[in-house]
Amino acid sequence: MQPTYLETAAQAVQARSRIRSHIYQTPVIPSRSNSSRHDGTQLLFKAENFQLTGSFKIRGAMSKMSAPSSLSSSKGSSSSGQRLITASSGNHGIGASCAAHALSKELTVVLPESVVSSKLKKIQSYGVTVILHGAETGLAEQHAQKLAAEESYTYISPYNDPDIVAGQGSIGLEIIEQCPDVDNIFVAMGGGGLISGIGAVCKAFCPRIKVYGVSAHNSKALAESMKAGRVVETEHEQTLADAVAGGMDEDAITLPLAMSVVEEVVVCSEEEIADALRSMAFEENMIVEGAAALALAGYNKVAEKVAGQTSVVVLCGANYDQGVITKTIFG
Repeated sequence: MQPTYLETAAQAVQARSRIRSHIYQTPVIPSRSNSSRHDGTQLLFKAENFQLTGSFKIRGAMSKMSAPSSLSSSKGSSSSGQRLITASSGNHGIGASCAAHALSKELTVVLPESVVSSKLKKIQSYGVTVILHGAETGLAEQHAQKLAAEESYTYISPYNDPDIVAGQGSIGLEIIEQCPDVDNIFVAMGGGGLISGIGAVCKAFCPRIKVYGVSAHNSKALAESMKAGRVVETEHEQTLADAVAGGMDEDAITLPLAMSVVEEVVVCSEEEIADALRSMAFEENMIVEGAAALALAGYNKVAEKVAGQTSVVVLCGANYDQGVITKTIFG
C-alpha cells in the first residue's frame, strides 16, 4: 500500500528517535550574502553537507536498518547475518555502508561505473562488498534488484521505501524546531525520498510551509513523472547534480507522496547550478556537491517571488568530485 503523508510524518517521528544517536543534528546557518537585505527576506541553509557521512543519506539508511520489522521478513537468517544489497550513485551507498558497519550487517553496494572516485573510496572504507555496473544509477538499481531476486539478498532502495523516506523526513522535523518561522523550503529532487520525507513532515505538522522541489533539467525523472501523474521514462544527460541523476521504479512510493506535498517544481539548467556552486564557494564560504547547489539554484530562480519571507535551502551533501568542482568554480 502507498503510505499517506500523515503516515510518513508519523514514521519520521519514530525514525528520528531510532537514529538520533547515530547521526548529527545539523545546523541551520544564515546566508552570509543575504545579510545586507533589509526587506525581511531571510535565506538559511540546512547544512546536511556537515552530516556524519557528508550527506543526508545516512538518515534513511540508518532508519531502514534499525527498523524493528523492516528486514525481518526477508530471506536469510538472523538480522546480524542477513545479506543486504543496495544501489547508489554514491551518497546512499556511503550512508548505507556506514549504517551497516555501525549495526554489524553484511552489505553489498552496486554502483554505476561513472561513480565519483572519492565516493567509491569512502564506500570501500567501510568494508562492504562493491559491484560496479551500468552507466547510470538506474541501471545499477536494476542490477541490484535482479541480484536480490536471484541470490536471496534483501534489497534496500535508495528512495522507494517507507523507512528510508521516514529517515529523510527527520530533516523536516529538525527544520521546524530550529526555524519555527520558515515559510519556504527548497529541496533538490532525485528519486524523491528527501523531498517526500521533508514535505510529508511539513504538510502534517506545519502546512503553511511551501515546499519547492528543484529538478536538474538534464535528469528530471521525478519532475516529469509528477507532471504526467505516473512514472515516465526520461532522457538522462550528464549533470553537475549527479546525486539526483537517474530514473525511478515504476511503483515508486515517492511519486504520489511528492505530488501530495510539493507546492511547486523549479527546473534549473547546468549553468544555473554552476552559478549556485560558485555562489556557495565565494559568498557563503562552503564548497558543496552539485545537488546541494541545485537547491540554491531553485531558490535563486524564484527569489523575487519569496522576497520578504524566510526560506530554507537544504544543502543535501558535500561529497563531490574534486576535479569537476574545481573546474566549475575556478574555471
